Amino acid sequence: MSTENPKTPHPMRWVPSLYLASGLPFYAVALIAGLMYKSMGVQNDQIAHWTGLIGLAWVFKSLWSPFLEAAGSKKTLVVIFQLVGGVSLGMVALSLQLPAYFTISIALLGVVAIASATHDIAADGLYMASLSNKQQASYAGWQGAFFNGAKFLTLGGLVYLAGYLEKTLAPAQAWTIIFAIMGILLFSLGLYNSWSLPGTKATKSKASVHSIFVTLQDVIIEFFKKPGIWLAIVFIILFRAAEGQIQTIGPLFLREARALGGLGLTTDQVGIAYGTAGTIAFLGGSILGGYFASWLGLKRALPWLIVAMNTPNLAFFFLSTSLPENMAVITAALAFEMFGYGFGFVGLILFIMQVVAPGKYQTAHYALGTGVMQLGFVFFKTFSGDIQLALGYKNFFIWVLLSAVPVLILTRFVSYGDSANHGKEAENTSAPDGLAKTADA
Repeated sequence: MSTENPKTPHPMRWVPSLYLASGLPFYAVALIAGLMYKSMGVQNDQIAHWTGLIGLAWVFKSLWSPFLEAAGSKKTLVVIFQLVGGVSLGMVALSLQLPAYFTISIALLGVVAIASATHDIAADGLYMASLSNKQQASYAGWQGAFFNGAKFLTLGGLVYLAGYLEKTLAPAQAWTIIFAIMGILLFSLGLYNSWSLPGTKATKSKASVHSIFVTLQDVIIEFFKKPGIWLAIVFIILFRAAEGQIQTIGPLFLREARALGGLGLTTDQVGIAYGTAGTIAFLGGSILGGYFASWLGLKRALPWLIVAMNTPNLAFFFLSTSLPENMAVITAALAFEMFGYGFGFVGLILFIMQVVAPGKYQTAHYALGTGVMQLGFVFFKTFSGDIQLALGYKNFFIWVLLSAVPVLILTRFVSYGDSANHGKEAENTSAPDGLAKTADA
């Protein structure tokens, strides 16, 4: 890592734009694409299958991240992948006008996902190389705020705009405009960041590809040699079992026609409910969940965090049985669910940070742990559409509640180690910087 450069531009000039550009393509793939395909008549199982598979880019990014260290400039990498992502989103917009739009747009969204995942590695590397430890801590809040600000912008503002446009335009035309806007925004951020981002004093890595591969191999071997790691992996994957399904099918249920068991909301109504109140509730839950875990300690707090994360899924069972038409009731139910999601998700991050990561390659093993975390989300997301079609919405939401039981049981069997002292362990700086990445929201 480079030393602090006194000529580095003020962090507020580039940290917000860097992490807004990180969140924009992530939410375009993870959330917006599913709503777009629903508007265009694609079945739930196909939406879940393909958007889930695209999410594998964030699962495996740690495996190619060390090789990015061979690049001479993290700033150049960041800008390139922002521009590539912007162009790709623009091409998704154009593809929606073609007869084979689904196949072509899925392929292009795959490019967006790979560019975004790679961008995240370079962005975090630039952040760490440009700021002192004190500055990194000071601006971590801005990191999260603007990454999640992209969720507010896309799931709130742009989905609302899509719903407004759908009232006068065909869905393909409406969503062409939305993806074009996202492409222009990301491309513009790339142009801005080509000016605003700092250079660093870091020099091009002299390590050969072979030596990087050997280090990566050692990182992986040491990871799987950790005591109790396989049970921890199962725990991490099952932690996201309910979430991966509810976050995929929930928005589709809101859009589904009432005759088919859904709420029949318009796209703009989903944008208001999920993108505004839901996002605010998620952020509030995340903050309070952190304080709660700090107060009780991980081992005592974890069962309660799991319950808090999954019990609010009753909101969807309530919505699927009562089918309310009052938007205030629907919005309140979704805010309740998202608050619990944010509150409980903290437990998984702390488990990876304090139980899985500590040791010889702490940063690298944290990155691998978050990759396993994303794998759990993708796995259950991919098959959620098949389960919903087989069970119907009411029974599907009961199944989601039952999906949380195994991980709750596992809290009694996983090893917590000496997690109270893990935060004090020194990190081995020989681990590649590019492997460091906090969990995506």
